[in-house]
Amino acid sequence: MWKFLLGVLIGIVVTVVGLFVIALAVGRLLQTKQPSVAENSALVLKLKGEIPEEAPIEVPIPFLEQQSAPTVRDLWTSLHQAANDTRIKAVVLQPRGLVAGWGKLQELRQDVLDFKRSGKPVYAYLQNPGSREYYLATAADKIFLSPDDGLNIKGFLLQMLYFKNTLDKLGVQFQVDHIGRFKDAGDIYTRTGMSPETREVYSQVLDQIYGDFCTTIAQSRHKTPDDIRSLIDMGPFLATQAKAAGLIDTIGYEEEVYSDLKNRVGVGDLNKTGIHTYFRAAPGRGDRIALLVGEGEIVGGEPPDSVGGQAEIASGAFTKLIRQVRNDSGVKGVILRVDSPGGDAIASDEILHELKLLSKAKPLVISMSDVAASGGYFISMTGNPVLAYPDTITGSIGVLYARPNFRGLFDKVGVSEDSLTRGKLADMDALDQPLSDAALQKLHEQIEATYKSFVSKVAAARNKSFVQIDTVAQGRVWMGAQADQNGLVDQLGGFDQAVALVRKEAKLPPSGETNLVMYPPRRSLIDILTNFSPETSDGDAAQSRLREIESAAAQSKLRELFPNLPGAALLKGGLLRILPYRFEVH
Repeated sequence: MWKFLLGVLIGIVVTVVGLFVIALAVGRLLQTKQPSVAENSALVLKLKGEIPEEAPIEVPIPFLEQQSAPTVRDLWTSLHQAANDTRIKAVVLQPRGLVAGWGKLQELRQDVLDFKRSGKPVYAYLQNPGSREYYLATAADKIFLSPDDGLNIKGFLLQMLYFKNTLDKLGVQFQVDHIGRFKDAGDIYTRTGMSPETREVYSQVLDQIYGDFCTTIAQSRHKTPDDIRSLIDMGPFLATQAKAAGLIDTIGYEEEVYSDLKNRVGVGDLNKTGIHTYFRAAPGRGDRIALLVGEGEIVGGEPPDSVGGQAEIASGAFTKLIRQVRNDSGVKGVILRVDSPGGDAIASDEILHELKLLSKAKPLVISMSDVAASGGYFISMTGNPVLAYPDTITGSIGVLYARPNFRGLFDKVGVSEDSLTRGKLADMDALDQPLSDAALQKLHEQIEATYKSFVSKVAAARNKSFVQIDTVAQGRVWMGAQADQNGLVDQLGGFDQAVALVRKEAKLPPSGETNLVMYPPRRSLIDILTNFSPETSDGDAAQSRLREIESAAAQSKLRELFPNLPGAALLKGGLLRILPYRFEVH
């Protein structure tokens, strides 16, 4: 009987896998056919969740593919091309549940405003909107909200988790050393609340985001910033309250959006073209400028080919990518797009070295996204022009060392350990005992030397003295607006300004078209699943791939539950150039 059941089970598995493979194959065939865009179309931007910098893994099945998020580059390219595309009569914004950072939102909002210069209208239809969705929607000519919906704007909250009490209960202790009085990433392990330095920086972060939000909304809704501050204190709003306060234009349903828009553009019927269809139907054209994307924490070695995991800048893979761009004769210039809180100090240095070689071969401009801090700022120090958004999180020029001691936990669960050593500091990495005074001194010397090297390289890249950079370093986080004022970046701006700069450096006509070519390129699920190592059997490779996918899914779930959870680089320990805080502003 069990043989029969086993046979049935195997048959079901084989059938499911076979159908999945067939669906992927059909999807791949459909992908090769360039979609068409109908006349009299509205470009519909249904944006949800993250807006990634690096292209996500493509699942070439039509109904699943439509769920993948467009990148910042996809949106920039599509909106620029749609402005001059006679088939596109308007844009409809439908943001919902956005978790993108405020730098990306500033980029996308400006892209929408640039599109409006074509004279074509932009409408926004909001569903359960919060501050992010509303911020983006205020770039539109009209904002619609359904009758029973609400506008959930009520101010900004910044929270951070601290794990000291939990670790004490588990019997785990962390030893942390750092250079820079603001470089307190280890506080999440050693404190139960914010230090005065952390509170000072957090206040600066909130002031910048809140101030920009109020100023931007005021300009679009024809009010003063003080008017918006007063209204925020009255939120959240019902739809009728939001309209009475002048925060939205029309209470209505989705079909009323398109009915109003048809009358506005003067067509009998208005087709809907999704952003996924459009950026595939209107591929970039013009001079090839490489968009080299560095997204995620910086780690050493090679990244796993996993599905759904956190983005990482693995030094081994990223340096290969840089060389690929450097050796591509068709690339006229390069924009390095950085969205990273930093990470491993040695890996950061390896990447910066390779980027400097790239900058000698091709015109290079640095464009900072939501975060380019610590190691993310370090790899930007090639000596080339650096751009940031007003709400970019940057700076954090500092170094720290973090090391756990599990002796208390081992005692609680009955784990014993015995060891032999040769050499005075051979047991520095043993996790069952605290660091000795001699080991602490040795590590402090190392992080002090790393900090001095960090500041020196920044000073050289920014044409400033060591003292000038040290004054604004100390591990302190700066928002882009303040970084511009204290000389840590060259100017405020996004893709438009970066493209203009790189075209100038490459001696290309300023009014010419630009094709931003993504590095790394898009990869499909088929590429991932078939990328087996030749050194292992198919069975071993398949099991390894499943373990990677399961691990990535587990990490993703942990991030949902605990958004302030330390990243991979911090948990690994060692010398780190990493953002001292992991936080979100809601």
